[in-house]
Amino acid sequence: MTADRITEPCYVSDHADGRPPVSTYRCRYCRHVHDGSAPHCPLCGAPIDITARVTDSGWMEQPMIADMTRLRCGDTRCQIAGTIVPVVEFDLGRGDWIYFSLHALLWTDAVTTVRTMAYVNADALRDRQTAGLSVIMLEAHGPGHIGVSDNHAGELIAVPLGRGHQVLAHPSRFLCATGNVAYDWQRTGIHYRKWRGAERESEYPIGRYHDSFAARDKQGLLLLHSPGNTFVRDLGADESILVQPSSLVYWDATVNLALHLEHPRNAGVPNANDRQNYRIIWLRLGGPGRVAVQSVYEPAESTGKLDHFSFGSIRMW
Repeated sequence: MTADRITEPCYVSDHADGRPPVSTYRCRYCRHVHDGSAPHCPLCGAPIDITARVTDSGWMEQPMIADMTRLRCGDTRCQIAGTIVPVVEFDLGRGDWIYFSLHALLWTDAVTTVRTMAYVNADALRDRQTAGLSVIMLEAHGPGHIGVSDNHAGELIAVPLGRGHQVLAHPSRFLCATGNVAYDWQRTGIHYRKWRGAERESEYPIGRYHDSFAARDKQGLLLLHSPGNTFVRDLGADESILVQPSSLVYWDATVNLALHLEHPRNAGVPNANDRQNYRIIWLRLGGPGRVAVQSVYEPAESTGKLDHFSFGSIRMW
């Protein structure tokens, strides 16, 4: 990959006094650590002279993939075209294949084989359809060329997956993945029930399901689409952060998710019982692992009497 901003490299120190070893470099795109001797990252292909500018709190902005950037994952190669509504154009060799949602297909040539992805669990497929998620997934097998796009303004996020690496993602962020990346979906378990008048309804701040992607026997490539700027943070084993639920883009499978409710003091609330109806809903992410959030999101609804919620925490102040 190439980038539109070139600055000083970011080094990871193994010395007690913090001196950066010359031969150690952490890639800004995939976070892979290597000796820096090659002109590009051996895992994702990004140039090694890109700085991972990290804030004091540990956040780093995920760099936007520049127009005409070429990505590679094993024998699979693709090129990014455009910046406002980016398109991914794949050059598939014989034996290479990708999969994607039906709405993402932009164009394909006549020699590319496109077919519907088969699902093993029919019951889970019906649950996914009930939840309003995409149920038709397509496979494109080489040789041939194909273009996919989310057809909305935003940024593409490349997530290289090493062997055995698993990440979870918001279903609406998925664009495409290489064939060696296993695909599944899971129930989030993050929910609460509240009374709206005389009716009780369940709310799922991050959706009822999330997608699961895991590299099988070799490296894989996952491409996501984010409608806003994306920020990444690597959480330690004892670190946790609070984010807006709908801002979550993807996270490592090792990261724990739970609800957190804040009940701030309000001068207009007459008693403590009414304070229970006024709250701020957060999602608590606990390490270790990498998390990514976006700057465009919809705040979770916070009104109504809460009846039950999934395991989480509450703070009143």
